[in-house]
Amino acid sequence: MLEPVLLALLATAWNLPRATAGPRDINHHMNKFRIQKRQHGNASTPLVMSNWCSDTIWPAVDSQGGTGPENTGFELASGENQTEYVSSDWQGRVWGRTNCTFSGHGGGVACTTGDCGGIEACQGPGAPPATLAEFTLNGGQQQTFYDLSLVDGYNLPMAIVMMPNGHSSLESIDQSTSNPSCVASIGNLAAPNFNPYTNNQQFLGTTSRNALPFETDETASSISQWCPWDLQVTAPPNPATAPTPTPTGTACAKYNEEKYCCTGSFDDRGKCTANYYADAAKNVCPDAYSYAYDDQDSTFVQPAGAGFQIIFCPGGRSTTIIASKGTSAIEHGGDGSSGGQDDDESGSNAAAPRLLIDWTVPAQLLGVALLVGVFF
Repeated sequence: MLEPVLLALLATAWNLPRATAGPRDINHHMNKFRIQKRQHGNASTPLVMSNWCSDTIWPAVDSQGGTGPENTGFELASGENQTEYVSSDWQGRVWGRTNCTFSGHGGGVACTTGDCGGIEACQGPGAPPATLAEFTLNGGQQQTFYDLSLVDGYNLPMAIVMMPNGHSSLESIDQSTSNPSCVASIGNLAAPNFNPYTNNQQFLGTTSRNALPFETDETASSISQWCPWDLQVTAPPNPATAPTPTPTGTACAKYNEEKYCCTGSFDDRGKCTANYYADAAKNVCPDAYSYAYDDQDSTFVQPAGAGFQIIFCPGGRSTTIIASKGTSAIEHGGDGSSGGQDDDESGSNAAAPRLLIDWTVPAQLLGVALLVGVFF
């Protein structure tokens, strides 16, 4: 008589929701933390955009949450800086546009790379390819998440420098663990023995006492050829003699296949792995985010409150912070508060990678065993 009841109990226990196992949450911070977009909020967090390129560029900002800056796109001459302000919970991306000519009424394409509808003040994300700086300033537990991203391709070298913004918890952070740089253009690349700290100089917020680690394997020849042939935006007329130019598109953008875009049946960490573009991008920019499931090897975490400097064409070499110091070195904790989000959405798994043991199934089976003991 009791057998059907026990079988039902066993089936129910086995099908109860189970805890997930793995390292950090696999979702990129721009998708994991959904922050409501609004206007006219308190925008006091500085974003300093600096053009160290030899040519004029047109920085652009796309806001996906919080309150964005007053200027969403503007001209920035070589050697100039411009500071824009966003809210403390802002979420969005910054990129640079190249070779722009605006007509005034928009429409069409005004820039060679990073164009956003042919207008100077962008009203949405730009067209790939574009190197991105991505930010979630308050992703829960008072933590800021940010990264350099090549997921939309590469058009300009870029670095992110964390600015403590008057917060003591940020001033104590070793900036050799917080300031990534991506240099994959032959004209901006320094020699393999690059040392920016001679004569007590500073570079990207660091000194010889907290020196940034740089990759040393890439050469001018390898950098000139890193872009896969089929992903070149403008192929050279003679591939045997001409170097591979940048900008560089992505396999996802070119072929729109699930295996390259990590969509559909490939929308899973176990199924979607780095493709040939992502491998090439990771080689030249080890600290950059290269494909959809590259988040645990590319996301920097700081206590909330920092401002940031986004530098176009920083020079030098790409950094190797994660490879040299480990993933845990780029993850600095917040103050433990939820930052206005529920704990299950607040990045509580954003600490160093760790194994989460699933005790749910053993507990369920133990409960069934106890029920059997009661009935018999």
